[in-house]
Amino acid sequence: MNQINIVVAGASGKMGSEALRMIEKEEYLNLVGCVDLKHTGKKVSEIEGLPNLDALFYHDINQCLEAVDADVLIDLTSPKVGYQHTKAALLNGVRPVVGTTGFTAEQLEELTKLAKEKQVGGIIAPNFAMGAVLMMQFSRMAAKFFPDVEIIEKHHDQKVDAPSGTAIKTAELIQETRQAKQQGHPDEEELIKGARGADFDGMKIHSVRLPGLVAHQEVTFAGPGENLTIKHDSFHRESFMSGIRFAVEQVVDLSELIYGLEHLMLD
Repeated sequence: MNQINIVVAGASGKMGSEALRMIEKEEYLNLVGCVDLKHTGKKVSEIEGLPNLDALFYHDINQCLEAVDADVLIDLTSPKVGYQHTKAALLNGVRPVVGTTGFTAEQLEELTKLAKEKQVGGIIAPNFAMGAVLMMQFSRMAAKFFPDVEIIEKHHDQKVDAPSGTAIKTAELIQETRQAKQQGHPDEEELIKGARGADFDGMKIHSVRLPGLVAHQEVTFAGPGENLTIKHDSFHRESFMSGIRFAVEQVVDLSELIYGLEHLMLD
């Protein structure tokens, strides 16, 4: 495989640092720069706990993309910053691989149009764990036969968005095959507001935030006399790296923006 030059945004964070370790292990992946609010002007190798790589840290995405020859941007930041980074990458002809969740429908539409205009491929994925992608697809299949369903997602207590992007994407996929219905008793009353969770097309989504968790989701379906639970657990952030590596390999051949890793895994 030809060498792929990569910029990582959010490189000093927990997911970003894991991505740096993944890049270090692969001979065909070459880190050319990092974008982060910390460590501007320093080499990755100068930061304690990060791999022995010579790429520099930059404070600003545009400054970084002007200074280095990048093929792919891996963005693992926040929704607001991730949107700005993705847009900057597309404008500079760099292919974004984005693991940041929380983009609005309007932002996704704008980025999709920009990618098409620039003929630059990109991937935005709510979850890069391949097992989680399969969990979402299996849930989509099951919903055709089990319209009564609830989603429980659990993440660490530093996650700022709720529900998670994975839970929202799961609900959207379920909606494609599920016969719409309002679940629960018609006279159901919440004695404490929010007790029944968020409502999405009549199904409920529950978010749990606790220290020590990484990323966990279970989708529970029920029918007369039976129950089906589809569950996925990420116990370490390393679980997302195989999907990110796969996306980097695939994105260099794309000329459009794709939302969801399943479009590449299951085609």
